[in-house]
Amino acid sequence: MHLPESLQDLADSETVRFLKRPKSIARILAGVFSLVIFSSLLTDGYQNETASPQLFCVLNSNNMACSFAVGAGILAFLSCLVFLALDAHENRIANTRFKTAFQLLDFILAFLWAGIWFIGFCFMANQWQHSPAQQFLLGSSSAKAAITFAFFSIFIWIYQAYLALKDLRNDAPVPYKRSLDEGGVVLTTLSPPSAASPVSVPTGPNNLTYSSSALSPYLTTPKAPRLAMMPDD
Repeated sequence: MHLPESLQDLADSETVRFLKRPKSIARILAGVFSLVIFSSLLTDGYQNETASPQLFCVLNSNNMACSFAVGAGILAFLSCLVFLALDAHENRIANTRFKTAFQLLDFILAFLWAGIWFIGFCFMANQWQHSPAQQFLLGSSSAKAAITFAFFSIFIWIYQAYLALKDLRNDAPVPYKRSLDEGGVVLTTLSPPSAASPVSVPTGPNNLTYSSSALSPYLTTPKAPRLAMMPDD
């Protein structure tokens, strides 16, 4: 299938490639799930009984259950937006320590949010199970949607924690690597020459090392004089 040049350029753009990353997709899904949870409970999660104008939570008339789900949903949605914005500038972070701290914080928060949504799912499901039938005319669909997406949020945050841990292991800096490399260069530079390498011996008038063949004739052992016999007259 041939795409026009404008669509091809759009598909190859940096923004599209960033949104196609598994981490970006997971953050977007987690944000959407959180948005569904708190928006559904804010719209139809509080209903009044037929005999009273006072609003009650559709989850067994327990306002704490609705407040917990709404508050957690809003905070999780904002957390997804903040980390999505930080991911967009992750390549511009030059400080290795700050990048490692950011990845560690991402892993800790994702793990905590998975636990929070597990508690929220169990709490809301329990309250909905004990809710009297036909107590509220409206709000049942909103309660079921909040419970369902709270269950899905557990797995999406666990997946985010896995991705953060994977990035943390891949980008973990090796301590003292630079100092070890520099020390290796210094040791290599200062290493003594091997036995097979030739050693140049300086020569000159000031050098006291001479070979036996190059000794001066004045330093040789003098020979004894010979006696000549004179003839008799």
